[in-house]
Amino acid sequence: MRLRHIGTIAATVILFGAAAASADARGSDVSGGGAQAPLGTSGGTGVTGSSGTTDATGSTGTSGTTGTTGTTGLLPTSNLAPILLPKGADPSAVYAGPVFELTPTGLVPYAPPAPTTQAPAAVAGGTTATAASSDELTPLPDLEVPGNTAEEVQVNGLGIAAAPEGAPAIVQQIIWSANQIIGRPYIYGGGHKNFKARGYDCSGLVSFALHGGGLLTSPLDSSQFMHWGQAGQGQWMTLLTNPGHVYLDVAGLRLDTSPANDPTDLEGSHWRPLRPVNAGYVKRHPIGL
Repeated sequence: MRLRHIGTIAATVILFGAAAASADARGSDVSGGGAQAPLGTSGGTGVTGSSGTTDATGSTGTSGTTGTTGTTGLLPTSNLAPILLPKGADPSAVYAGPVFELTPTGLVPYAPPAPTTQAPAAVAGGTTATAASSDELTPLPDLEVPGNTAEEVQVNGLGIAAAPEGAPAIVQQIIWSANQIIGRPYIYGGGHKNFKARGYDCSGLVSFALHGGGLLTSPLDSSQFMHWGQAGQGQWMTLLTNPGHVYLDVAGLRLDTSPANDPTDLEGSHWRPLRPVNAGYVKRHPIGL
């Protein structure tokens, strides 16, 4: 038993020695006749490239300038049509600006006709009227002026109104319609039995004008106008009315049979300057105008 154990130990020693020799032989490669080439060293890590430069941000363009606000003629900033003669304004002032005529092909510069050789018929009160003896309407050109304010223009000896170019079509039509009876004499009750009449009273004149714009189907008297339309001052026109009288301020002109505050002092249906005061009158206006 002892000898077998010792033999086992010896065999183990011999085997270990052989394994060590074999490992050493692989390390030195003596059996190949030369030294083994040494293992190469690992290459160093390459240098990291520098980051590219970022393009500069483009400059922001300058903002465009805001255009100036256009003028709105003489219409006040409160957006209400004037019903009073401005302080210091001359009621005798004559319009000298451009006037245009509305034709089937559009607006063209207005060329006044040559003066007629026949003088207009004179009627009571100093009124001149080309159709004082007839109820036929007077054909007249439809005139316009720039802006929002109507202007009086002389045509064949009559002061007719040129509608403002910026006014609604209804307002323009009211002005052009009223022109057809400018110069008619004052006749009490005139224009109430029929819109077409030889002469007109105050409410007949205003009724005719509003009918021309499609706002009335039958004439009203001054008391009825006190409850017509909407209370207050309008954006384009205002009726000034009481139980005894009514007149219409439209786009800065006054349509009235009374010569009060009018330097011409003409009776009958005429365009006139605004009054400096409107005391004692109720203000009414067409809805939306």
